[in-house]
Amino acid sequence: MRKPVAAALLCLAVLAAGCGAEVEPSSGPEAAAGRTLANCGREVTYDKVPERVVTNDVGITELMFALGLEDRMAGFAMPDDKGDLTDVPWKDGYDKVPWLSKQQLTRENVLDARADLVIAGWNYGFREDSGFTPAELEKLGIPSYVLTESCRNGRTKTSRGIMPPLDALYADLTNLGELFGVEERAASLIARFRKEVAAVEARAPEKRPKVFLYDSGQDQPFTSGRFAAPEEIITRAGGVNVMHDLADSWTTVGWETVVERDPDVIVICDYGDVGAEEKREFLLSYGPLRNVSAIRDKRVFVLDYADLVESPRNPSAIARLGAYLRSGKEN
Repeated sequence: MRKPVAAALLCLAVLAAGCGAEVEPSSGPEAAAGRTLANCGREVTYDKVPERVVTNDVGITELMFALGLEDRMAGFAMPDDKGDLTDVPWKDGYDKVPWLSKQQLTRENVLDARADLVIAGWNYGFREDSGFTPAELEKLGIPSYVLTESCRNGRTKTSRGIMPPLDALYADLTNLGELFGVEERAASLIARFRKEVAAVEARAPEKRPKVFLYDSGQDQPFTSGRFAAPEEIITRAGGVNVMHDLADSWTTVGWETVVERDPDVIVICDYGDVGAEEKREFLLSYGPLRNVSAIRDKRVFVLDYADLVESPRNPSAIARLGAYLRSGKEN
């Protein structure tokens, strides 16, 4: 659920760069042709500046909008369970760019849109089980860019994450800024985000509460390790991610681990068929958690899905969670 106050905070984060502006004439789109970018540990060369970009999911789509690149987009795919999109700083982008699918991207979506670049991530669109991968797109002559938060790290076949989450956000903004010739806009956004995050860190509580991120799942909770955005949202807000030791981005753990680590606060990721209130009721009534500090004290905070995946909403999420951790109140 997108609240007006949250949207206002987020808009402040992008005002320095402006919303929906044109590509910077100083660098120009032609200057970016033939650029080689470091993406997920490999060097990728793009022969031209893309003009028909297709993105998968809300965070990736809003990276393009935040850079003012909606004119370079042919569409996006996104489930319709990601909150209210009418009250975000990039509403004009959503109004302008076609919503291709309410499922994950498919080869058919990409071909129908005549895409010349696909931006997605592992488990954010790219997946082997359906054959929708950068390698398969390359066979079709369509280049891709992989969301850095989702980079495979080689520890297992599916584990993800190669750098701290905010570094991943800044890396993608920098790369996309370079590719599309909007380097100044990208640098301005990053500088603004760094300043906003630093202001929250400066007010962090002396005693940092332990925080558990609850995405979904009743038999086993789906949560965030140290390479997904919640790691730094929690840390920079003044807390400690109780699953910091997991060298992955999004992953499943056991409830016994949650009980053992006894979080002081639980952050709910709000999306999907099971809403935040239903998730909250489950957590508060789930017997094995009854002695966990966050449950006993009813310290449960809600953030939207788009706040908690890599996206330009991350700094605003840090500010809002930071205010909650300092308040000592229920959500």
